[in-house]
Amino acid sequence: MKNSGQIQLGWTSQSQRWLKQNLFSTPLNTIITLICVYILYKGGGALLSWALIEATWIPDPKACKAGAGACWGFIAEKHRYILFGTYPYDEQWRPLVAMLAFVSLICASLHKSFWKIWLLPLWIVTLIGLGIIMWGGVFGLSYVENSLWGGLPLTLLLAVIGTICAFPLGIFLALGRRSHMPMIRVICVGFIELVRGVPLISVLFMASVMFPLFLPEGVTIDKLLRAQVGIILFTAAYLAEVFRGGLQAIPSGQYEAAEGLALSYWQSMRKIILPQALRLVIPPTVNSFISMFKDTSLVIIIGLFDLLATTKGAIKDPQWRAFYVEGYVFTAALFFIFCYSMARYSEYLEKDLKKGYSH
Repeated sequence: MKNSGQIQLGWTSQSQRWLKQNLFSTPLNTIITLICVYILYKGGGALLSWALIEATWIPDPKACKAGAGACWGFIAEKHRYILFGTYPYDEQWRPLVAMLAFVSLICASLHKSFWKIWLLPLWIVTLIGLGIIMWGGVFGLSYVENSLWGGLPLTLLLAVIGTICAFPLGIFLALGRRSHMPMIRVICVGFIELVRGVPLISVLFMASVMFPLFLPEGVTIDKLLRAQVGIILFTAAYLAEVFRGGLQAIPSGQYEAAEGLALSYWQSMRKIILPQALRLVIPPTVNSFISMFKDTSLVIIIGLFDLLATTKGAIKDPQWRAFYVEGYVFTAALFFIFCYSMARYSEYLEKDLKKGYSH
């Protein structure tokens, strides 16, 4: 009991010391702290009352209009359209299964114990299986055109496939920009500067509207594929500059050491230079992935209905038009969950890869 009391007193003393040093160290800090506490008390209380205490949870527009709080009944009524878009209602179990399998595979791939040679074949098999589930037309599944895909599965598909393909392309572009071969360097520099000099909307517009004009008559490329390629190229151009910064941060002694070991260019890059460069640029790399994940909402301009677009579509219902705030809050919460998870994983990965390196 005595030791327990001493521990409790020690903990209390540390808490008081922390509060004094960080929140009440000076008169100005004290005033700022009290103002912040007051704002949190007033704003937090009002938000809690609106979101939970006075909220309406039943999918009844009249009850929502009579209530004083949030109308989460709108989400209960429209959640299937928000999540899956115009995918046939009776078949929406298919995008649900595909989405859960996709997220499970992503989570498994992020763990170091799964970084084995069989991970790539697993991804290929899984993507083929997801395509079969989503498109159908086999095994008794009805065929569903990808123009009917929408909501969260479409957002995840564009973001994850974009990430997987843009990452190696960005590495090659960064290496090409630093190449000693003039033609390779000019091509890479030209591509990077051209793509970075225009907004993503322009790239998607070109991929959707202008690119088909240059194809031979009778040849068409799927709209979803064109959007995916546009996102990949746009993201790769930004990643190339991130990776180039990491390559420039590597001391010249590392390059000289690789030459001293008689390693070829690709061997030195694979075994010595790139592992160090990529470790240095984890934060800006993940920042690019987060930005790309949110930018998938721009595909609405070419007629693809991602998560944000389906939310806007649900709000157009005259009965529920007054509760657009709840729809956007729900969508923002989904985006936040995925983006925050990526940010936290990047922190974990950065700390884990720093082990064994001297500072």
